[in-house]
Amino acid sequence: MLDTQAKVLNREEKNDQLKRYFQFLLLLLAAGAIYPLLYLRQNFETSILEAFQITSGDLGNYYSMLGVMYFVCYLPSGWLADRLTPRMLVTISMVGTGALGLWFASIPSKEYLVYIFMSWGIFAGLTFWASMIKGVKILAKPNEQGRFFGMLDGGRGLVEAVLATIAISIFAYTIEVDASSNTLALKKVIYMYSYFCIAVGVLIFLFLKASDAKQDDEQKVTTKGNLIRDFKTLLSIPEVWLVAVVILCGYQLFWATYSFSAFMQEGYEVTAVTAGFITVAKLWMRPIGGIGAGFLGDKFGKENILALAMSVSALGLIMMIFFPQLNTVYGLLAIVLLIGVMTYAVRGLYWSILDNCHIPLHVTGLAIGIISLIAYTPDIFLPQIYSFIAAHYEGITVYNLYFGYISITGFIGVFTVLKLRNMTKRKKVLA
Repeated sequence: MLDTQAKVLNREEKNDQLKRYFQFLLLLLAAGAIYPLLYLRQNFETSILEAFQITSGDLGNYYSMLGVMYFVCYLPSGWLADRLTPRMLVTISMVGTGALGLWFASIPSKEYLVYIFMSWGIFAGLTFWASMIKGVKILAKPNEQGRFFGMLDGGRGLVEAVLATIAISIFAYTIEVDASSNTLALKKVIYMYSYFCIAVGVLIFLFLKASDAKQDDEQKVTTKGNLIRDFKTLLSIPEVWLVAVVILCGYQLFWATYSFSAFMQEGYEVTAVTAGFITVAKLWMRPIGGIGAGFLGDKFGKENILALAMSVSALGLIMMIFFPQLNTVYGLLAIVLLIGVMTYAVRGLYWSILDNCHIPLHVTGLAIGIISLIAYTPDIFLPQIYSFIAAHYEGITVYNLYFGYISITGFIGVFTVLKLRNMTKRKKVLA
């Protein structure tokens, strides 16, 4: 009798685990599909400038507008994530993003681009971000936070790498058939990403069913809660501010990688295809960095591994600044891959440290919104910093100054994450 009950409990536990991982996989797939379309500049910036007949300054302004929309949406996004299910919010996000991509692929006039980027900001910020992060936090047990967030970033990176490999292959094949068809090649790439987003949205709607009982109960509590009181409570937790600063610095390290393609084309005069293949190779480092850091973080301490990854990332950018003295494309590739692994490790871990703040689940969405409001402001100001530098300097000097600034912020992040580690340790001892 006891053996039978044990087998039933074991089977139920396995079924629950399979359910958790399947739901996690759906969220991972959505996270891996939505952002590559918004950030096509990572691999195709030069082609975008040519196809839309805009300058790098124009493109920087569009991305700043995208960042502004993120900024405006982060707090409402957290509030929304505490009240509506991920199924509804993520479905809206994926289908809306893909539909806008189809408009983008038609190469509309320059004046319409601002509306596309603003709308992308709403779908990727208001209805997607906090809901996705909270969903993963709920699915992961306390001793799995590091690996789940590591797998989230590494897994979505794997999705992005596969999509990017397909995209660059489509682009290269189209160029090979007709060397003057850059715009046509770019359109095919945009269509591929857009239809994939819509398909994932349909899968989410069909298979991501109702939230588990725990989340439903928490949402009921939240509905009756006091928003102002919850907001004040979260702002009074010092760890929330430290997590925000850590992500602020870590996110800027990642933003630096968006300029690698243009850096290689302008500084080393490599072709768009060659630069694209190198940046795609960097994308394949994401599963290694994200998943590896997640498991190492659970074993050796999330803050310790995060501080190490941020330090190496910042040092890698410093190497990038002095790289011309090395005078070898293979050396450049090695540095790009090193920075790629480390920045993806940073991204894979920085949200997992939120678990150490012991925030009540019913206000976790709001906490994510508050932190994101601060942490992702680089979406607004980094393009402007880059545009300002580009307006006053030329050539490789632009990248030296830009990467130099970001490396400094990386070291600030290292100091902050170590401070957070010490603070949480002291509180555990006192408890």
